[in-house]
Amino acid sequence: MSTIAEIHQQTEHKMTRTIETLRENFTKLRTGRASTGILEHVMVDYYGSPTPLSQVANLGVADARTLTVQPWDRKMVPLIEKAILTSDLGLNPATNGDLIRVPLPALTEERRREITKVVRAEGEDAKVAIRNLRRDANDQVKKLEKAKEVSEDDVSRSEKDIQKTTDKFIGEIDKLVAAKEKEVMTV
Repeated sequence: MSTIAEIHQQTEHKMTRTIETLRENFTKLRTGRASTGILEHVMVDYYGSPTPLSQVANLGVADARTLTVQPWDRKMVPLIEKAILTSDLGLNPATNGDLIRVPLPALTEERRREITKVVRAEGEDAKVAIRNLRRDANDQVKKLEKAKEVSEDDVSRSEKDIQKTTDKFIGEIDKLVAAKEKEVMTV
């Protein structure tokens, strides 16, 4: 069995990974500004196997509303164009030689509100994950108490520490959600 310190360390590590996952999910959400994260999950048929776009081309930001895709292999241009068109992003790439430009249309007010709902939902999912990690950690500590490896005082102290850690991470999620909502709603 592990010690209380190990349980705390594992829990904090898992909570940190939850925050990292939330940040990654936020980069995939389209805001008013161009970000290469938008194209991260687009898959291209690369010689018969689905491959992430970032592994067959250089992704860049030309300006606030335009992304650029520079394929490493010229033959990939039509395949990349098709992959971007068929993705669920609603983008229309324009090819200029072997450079693909992807203009991002301006977001409507309604679309911005939809995106903020998604941001809030992602934040809420992350909070639920953090709370589940808190519960798991407290359960592990209680098992140690049942096995008579730790005292009631240790359990009480541990629960307070785990709660402090949980509060810290939930506060961080709230900050991330607020920042992303502000970014989305800024015209």
